[in-house]
Amino acid sequence: MRAGTILVAVIFLAASASASEVDTRFLQGLGGSHYLQVESETVGRDFHVYVMLPDGYEDNADQAYPTIYVLDGGNLYPLLVSYYGYLNFGQEVPDAIIVGISYGADTFSGGNYRSTDYTAPSEERDYWGGAGNYQTFLSDELMPLVEKNFRSQPDRRVIFGQSLAGQFVLYTALTEPNLFWGHIASNPALHRNLPFFLQAHGAANDDVQSSRLFVASASHDDEQFRVPALKWIEHWSNTDDLPWQLKTVTLEGHTHMSAPPASFRAGMRWLFSSE
Repeated sequence: MRAGTILVAVIFLAASASASEVDTRFLQGLGGSHYLQVESETVGRDFHVYVMLPDGYEDNADQAYPTIYVLDGGNLYPLLVSYYGYLNFGQEVPDAIIVGISYGADTFSGGNYRSTDYTAPSEERDYWGGAGNYQTFLSDELMPLVEKNFRSQPDRRVIFGQSLAGQFVLYTALTEPNLFWGHIASNPALHRNLPFFLQAHGAANDDVQSSRLFVASASHDDEQFRVPALKWIEHWSNTDDLPWQLKTVTLEGHTHMSAPPASFRAGMRWLFSSE
């Protein structure tokens, strides 16, 4: 076959493939995910929400499940849902519902507002500082929707975030420590507003079981992220009367971008170690 004919065939196949949606039912690692488009009145934007239900969900009508909310879900939901399947099969993590929250794009111009939604204010970036609104979206809109439509345990909510999303995990742990029972912050990016995160902004409710916070920093993370994360760890590790149980780890050999699966596994195992 001539090179020109091969090129035409490749173009035709590519065009044919892009003309139809991928049916994830046959990607068993994604577990027959459910899709919800959520219009947020709080932030004034739409979110693409994917929900994975654990094996046996339909057969156990009376059972409720811990629920893991994954930020940056457009990238991390397919990665962590598939990884969770292996960990769950090996009985390393419990049966759980996973909720991935996606912007549907990687760029600001395409609709990705993570730099606003996940961050506390910063004097260096005028578009940072939307974490309070995003937290309200989760608490008042998304989580009630999930808990109405799926058998989710309100007292076993877990949030997972990497980099700027890790900053949001620390933000919500400091401002509303009992909104989530479990927090996993992977390589939190605190390079532009560290002082905010070295202060207490909320108190644990004595009527609610203390929540848990797991913070992972990769040994080979970029210096601009690693240094502030270590300062945060040192500060809170030497503080009395924390509003959560705190566990911090260094992920040896990992970089900023390789850390999420390792953080997820280590964090989940620690959170549920007593259960």
